[in-house]
Amino acid sequence: MDKDSVSIHFVSGIAACVTNRGLAVEPVLRKAGIAPALLADPLARVSVPAYGSLLRQVAQLLDDEFFGMDSRRMKLGSFSMLCLLAVGARNLGRALQRLTHGYRALFDDVHVALCHGDGMAWLEVRPLNPARPLPVFAYETLLVYIHGLACWLVRQRIPILAADFAYAEPPQADEYFLLYSSILRFNQPATRLWFDAKRLSLPVQQDERSARLFLNQAPDSFLVKYKNPDSYSQRVRSLLRQCPPTEWPAFEAVAQQLRCSPATLRRGLRQEGRPFQAMKDQLRQELAMAALVDDGHSITEVAAMLGFAEPSAFQRAFRKWTGLSPGAWRAMHPG
Repeated sequence: MDKDSVSIHFVSGIAACVTNRGLAVEPVLRKAGIAPALLADPLARVSVPAYGSLLRQVAQLLDDEFFGMDSRRMKLGSFSMLCLLAVGARNLGRALQRLTHGYRALFDDVHVALCHGDGMAWLEVRPLNPARPLPVFAYETLLVYIHGLACWLVRQRIPILAADFAYAEPPQADEYFLLYSSILRFNQPATRLWFDAKRLSLPVQQDERSARLFLNQAPDSFLVKYKNPDSYSQRVRSLLRQCPPTEWPAFEAVAQQLRCSPATLRRGLRQEGRPFQAMKDQLRQELAMAALVDDGHSITEVAAMLGFAEPSAFQRAFRKWTGLSPGAWRAMHPG
């Protein structure tokens, strides 16, 4: 899932929940504005509103907000209840404890937990019975919902430092870089999202009133990762996107344009978990991926556009970002 669209693989995941119950999925897809024929195209994408509409329809059709992936139904209204429980917490750590305890009370087959130690915290999802593995879509759904809710609660994006998955790399693994982290590990003992334990002390900045608006817009409101337009990181990102990487201003100039001191900006970015260099690297990665889809640019030209002095430096950076060379990534993503 990116800012505007969702891979068809996630649509296939929710469609399988419908067909597993012996129901016809085509009418549900059409009602959401999704052509059933798209399921046969592994490169197809649908809009976030269409996918959100599909999730709502299937939840109502099955009276199950977990879409039949647990032997006990998660009845309509369950997520709202969990959200309101979390809103009443003092900080993110207590909110996530309430949320994971609530999920464990609702599920018979799925264990959801918040753990922390040695400066790290992690959300863990695993089947209670190892002999009955969960569908991949079950992990994807829970992780997106919980992480999206957590970001909303504290009004900032919570960076995921690494993500482990208790299954083989799926066809939609490229989407995981957008959904989770640049560090992905598959075939692990458990499915976990790792983040800085200091985030657990962030105060909850939502209340019941804002929760009603959030829930009225769900699941669209957390399918796309939370972005606070007033945060330092979003203001810096917006500023950088106004010019090509070869013309990006230095850190001190960015602070001046944002009308704050370099020390204030550095502290704000650190609190948000978005160092200036990491933000530039992420934006370069996004621009590189977009440029490589366009066969009109050679790899040498893309490297120059991104401000790399040598193509070899771009090759090394891109391999660090994605694990692939620019040429290999271009071959896998034809325009």
